[in-house]
Amino acid sequence: MGRGPTASGLVGRALAPGVRIGSAAVTRAGITRALGMLTVGVLLVVGAWAIAPAAPAGAERTPVSPGLRLRDDRDHWVLLPRPPLRIVTLLPSLTETVCALGACARLVGTDRYSNWPAAAAALPKLGGLEDASLEGIVALHPDVVLAARSSRVIERLEELGVPVIALDTATFAQVRHVLAVVAQLLGEPAAGEAAWRDLQARIAAAAAQLPAAARGREVYFEVSEAPYAAGAGSFIGELLARLGLGNVVPAALGPFPKLNPEFVVRAQPAIIIASATALDGMRRRPGWETLEALRLGWTCGFPAAQFDVLIRPGPRLGEAAELIVACLQKRGGKVSP
Repeated sequence: MGRGPTASGLVGRALAPGVRIGSAAVTRAGITRALGMLTVGVLLVVGAWAIAPAAPAGAERTPVSPGLRLRDDRDHWVLLPRPPLRIVTLLPSLTETVCALGACARLVGTDRYSNWPAAAAALPKLGGLEDASLEGIVALHPDVVLAARSSRVIERLEELGVPVIALDTATFAQVRHVLAVVAQLLGEPAAGEAAWRDLQARIAAAAAQLPAAARGREVYFEVSEAPYAAGAGSFIGELLARLGLGNVVPAALGPFPKLNPEFVVRAQPAIIIASATALDGMRRRPGWETLEALRLGWTCGFPAAQFDVLIRPGPRLGEAAELIVACLQKRGGKVSP
């Protein structure tokens, strides 16, 4: 029910224009007329309030949502009237986060690389970081778009009135933060911390199963064939450390540096982890035939679907830990000296 007119508002409308209280221009008759009109106005307001239909006994009042106010990783505040029902995601890890928190049904479109779970794989594909389809996104009428902070389409979407939450997912701390923000966005704030605890528990359990012979051994983890590697400061590097493994790529080189191939040859990693396709071609790289990890087979080459799990900073990091440990167990825990 709206607020009724106030007494001061009624006085203002009752007095004639230009009349000032306290001036000589105000006569006793004028004040009398004004007070009379004020009395009538108040009676009308009270009467209308009194005869307004009352809510049926026992009827529940519909709660008024206070809305959502979320701060993204650009330090921008995003205001939404309610938890969104139509969500577009422009990064696989963000797609997987929404689904892991039980809201896959709210997705209406994703980036081209989002292929898990199956429900998300079947949704309209809208490009990637560099070439997201502005028209395609707008045509889906999303309540919100979740994107990497580096996505080029953010500014144009906001100019068109589409709310965007931009998030970073390069480290474990950021993965936890993303889970918390997306859970709050979905109206289930406790779900984010629950998902984080589950992820942590799975990593700890996998670490306990790491073969003793592998513990502390240095790993070369190749992300793509340029070669780009996962440095110690990346989420992959953090995962390796939590499992009890080392990393031949120091944090000082950045999270995912492009390496000179000779760097890897000089480093002589004890274990090599890569996609199955990349691993197959490593022996043909100049000088890499001298790598003992390749000669002795202390390698883990993963098919595409499993490798996706390893290189996505999201809710499946617990599964990634299990895949790495399972591979090392199959090698019998034997690594190059």
